[in-house]
Amino acid sequence: MLKLGDAAAASKKAEQAEQAGKAGKAGPTAGPGDDAERTSKFVALRNPDDPANRKPPRAPETPGTPQGTAPPAGAPKASQPPRTGVTAARSHVGPDRTSQQPLPPKPPLDLLAELTNTPPPPETPLRTTVRRVKIWTPLVVLLLIVFGVVQAMRPLPATTLDLTAQDSFTFEGGKPEIPWPSSGQAALDVQGIGTFGSSGDQKPVPIASVAKVMTAYVILRDHPLKSGAEGPKIKIDQAAEDQSQAGQESTVNVFEGDSISQREALESILIASANNVARLLARWDAGSEKAFVEKMNAAAKDLGMTNTTYTDPSGLNNTTVSTAVDQVKLAKEAMKQPAFREVAAMMSYDDYKGVNHSNWNHLVGHNDVVGIKTGTTTSALGNLVFAAKKEVGGETKTIVGAVVRQPAGGADNTILGAALDSSDKLIRAAQDTLKSSTILKKGTVVGYVDDGLGGRTPVVATKDVKAVGWAGLTVKLTFTADEVPHTAQAGTKVGTLTVGDGGTSGAVKVPVALRDDLVEPGLSDKLTRLG
Repeated sequence: MLKLGDAAAASKKAEQAEQAGKAGKAGPTAGPGDDAERTSKFVALRNPDDPANRKPPRAPETPGTPQGTAPPAGAPKASQPPRTGVTAARSHVGPDRTSQQPLPPKPPLDLLAELTNTPPPPETPLRTTVRRVKIWTPLVVLLLIVFGVVQAMRPLPATTLDLTAQDSFTFEGGKPEIPWPSSGQAALDVQGIGTFGSSGDQKPVPIASVAKVMTAYVILRDHPLKSGAEGPKIKIDQAAEDQSQAGQESTVNVFEGDSISQREALESILIASANNVARLLARWDAGSEKAFVEKMNAAAKDLGMTNTTYTDPSGLNNTTVSTAVDQVKLAKEAMKQPAFREVAAMMSYDDYKGVNHSNWNHLVGHNDVVGIKTGTTTSALGNLVFAAKKEVGGETKTIVGAVVRQPAGGADNTILGAALDSSDKLIRAAQDTLKSSTILKKGTVVGYVDDGLGGRTPVVATKDVKAVGWAGLTVKLTFTADEVPHTAQAGTKVGTLTVGDGGTSGAVKVPVALRDDLVEPGLSDKLTRLG
């Protein structure tokens, strides 16, 4: 039970506390000389990073109130010391505000663990491998898709045609005996097939009027004539008329102011061997004989006639020299011209005055001989370039040869007779030895179309492949490819198989075609190709 004395004492203490609180609010009036009021105690600022300072401030304790219990309503507030200096300033800005640096982001698994309230699983080699597979697999798949698209869209390589059949064929039997002349030079070929060879020392010698073969060749090369055409008119000049009366050379009579056709001019030099018309043609074509001779020598060089030199268009000069082998090269080229073949095969012709002129080559018109040109002088002796036909295995072949520098002989014991006789023997020997042989049957696979990605489509011969030759002869087989598409139906022609000398007319040419349909490479081939 509370005593009266104790209650009085407590009441007195309460009054004193209340008065003290009021005095604290009013604050004493400090004079300038009051040392107690001008002196303040330094209070250190709180460290914001100290965890202890992050706790909220505790309420001031009131006597008689247990710690942590709010004072009762109406209870007087505890007196506080006056706030001065930094302390007073801090009371006006509110509670302390401390800035913190943002924490680094947590790993995805930790965040997931916080959201799901599930701790991340412990790291193991298996989980690490699985995670890497999950990360890299989409990238690898994307790269594979890009690679596949690029491979599929790339242009296809060019198709090629490869020959797999034998590239040569040799006729059975021993080489035939050729009746070569005992003197001078000779050479014997079959156009488009090959050569029988040559005889004599192939050194340059005078060839006389055989030179007119080159004259006719250059004229037709630069002024082509179609089969049967007469060509332009050539005006006769005074020089051609004057040379008509030359005593020691072959000529035809022409008169200044007249005109002859190009075909008649060729007939006069190849059949009548007219020197004056040969020179007229040179002036008509090149403006001068000298300029035309330069063209003759340039043509000889182009044809590989390495032992030939021309100094005049007629061959009368002994300085116009050649060999039998070189003249065969020229004859084979000249026989490709239709007008040349037609004129060379004539036994005679009528000039524009109606005069008939016989061919000096008396073999023409007999035993399938079709040309070409004689040449005789005292210094050059007897010379002849010849051509003859032979039908073998349903094909017509042309035999081309030459004999030069033949001494007097033959039936009439003349240099011309010797040249004709030697040539006739060579022609008959060649005709007798020619034979035909089937190399490949129709439908035989002769090659493949390669699409460049491993696909190979067979190619077959469209008919029997035959070769004409003689015992011991080896002929070549070559492919000439057309522009081969990436797709085509079976039977489409894709190239040509050539038997013999492909660079010369008369070679056997057989079309080759696809045996099966040609299709584009498949998707798997496109995707797996390299390079």
